[in-house]
Amino acid sequence: MADRKVALVTGASRGAGAGIARGFGELGYTVYVTGRTVTPGDAKGWDGSVLPGTVAETAARVTELGGEGIAVVCDHADDAQVARLFAQIEAEQGRLDILVNNAAYIHHQLIEKLPFWEKELDAVNMIDVGLRSSYVASWYAAKMMVKQGSGLIAFTSSFGASCYMHGPAYGAQKAGIDKLAHDMEHDLRGTGVAAVSIWLGPQVTERSEIARKTNPEQYEEFIAMAENPEFTAHILDAIDKAPNRDELSGQTLIGAEIAKELGVQDRGHDRISHREMLGSPRPKNPAAIY
Repeated sequence: MADRKVALVTGASRGAGAGIARGFGELGYTVYVTGRTVTPGDAKGWDGSVLPGTVAETAARVTELGGEGIAVVCDHADDAQVARLFAQIEAEQGRLDILVNNAAYIHHQLIEKLPFWEKELDAVNMIDVGLRSSYVASWYAAKMMVKQGSGLIAFTSSFGASCYMHGPAYGAQKAGIDKLAHDMEHDLRGTGVAAVSIWLGPQVTERSEIARKTNPEQYEEFIAMAENPEFTAHILDAIDKAPNRDELSGQTLIGAEIAKELGVQDRGHDRISHREMLGSPRPKNPAAIY
């Protein structure tokens, strides 16, 4: 279908990214799916168990659901690979309607209850693949979108941007991408391109299921109220079509709350916000200094 909208979801071999890609497939999008996993079994969970999912499997599922899935193996720590990815999208589609910055480095000690100095130093890679990588992908996306006069740059974030969650590296990465959306909106204003950061609720993913088994006291209640990751794709599609899109741009939005505002449900259910328990996003600040 030549009139399909085009989305790119980074870090979509599995987890929230794969679910978001599937959600766009349900809506009939052409979806570029990036990730590093080519062979099933290459990725491991918290407990060392094998995680399912590859970029090809996610792309195939997008197509099965009514969209067009295109798998691209890409390490978002490598700027040259990211440049080739966007060149491919421009050559094949000539446009990009939605970028979802979801690629993240998942450190194996992420959910261990240890102070940051007792975790391995390479946990700092969460700031590289997650924050820096989102800036790079957004830089390439903005060049395409501003030229076409439309588009949405989105970031998958969490309440960890406000409360203590998984340690300083994780929190700094989430707070940082919220600020990317905030400041990119200022530069994008008047171009037809919007930027938003979405705080996801607990997600039904392969890793969260392992986390529930590993730390049942901590995760059992969260998983019981978890969102299906496809929900986020439907939220982003609604934001992109919203009459108050310009007002939403630059904001950090709690997914469950903006979904209710825009009439989006998760498989027929409204989801709860968690704002009272975990905190609130920072409001947009109108001040600007050059």
